[in-house]
Amino acid sequence: MAARTKARKRALDLLYASELRGEDPGQALDRAIAEGEAPTNDYTVTLVRGVVAERDGIDELLAGASEGWTLARMPAVDRNVLRLGVFEMLYVDDVPDAVAVSEAVGLVRELSTDESPAFVNGVLGTILRNRPTA
Repeated sequence: MAARTKARKRALDLLYASELRGEDPGQALDRAIAEGEAPTNDYTVTLVRGVVAERDGIDELLAGASEGWTLARMPAVDRNVLRLGVFEMLYVDDVPDAVAVSEAVGLVRELSTDESPAFVNGVLGTILRNRPTA
């Protein structure tokens, strides 16, 4: 498994677990670092801190792109994978959009429902199509 793929999975683990505990993901990351359980890949830190910093805007995009599904109604894994995917597509310059989508679909294929890959692919595709061009 590639280093960035592992980093994405670890970031998802942190985002998902903190959501289930009702804890801020940034605080969960800080606690893991303080307790010596820091992620071994700096990209995990980049992803978690980035999603935390841009979460309101990301969630607004997700709400607009996921017809018939509120964020609260989505499975928690899907919701957090979508946040990671949108963050990578919009804020990480060295990750091609196709890679961000493919990695997100791969995570939900492994960790979520049978319907999740098509759902995640569709939502991220909608965001890509509607993204303003520079």
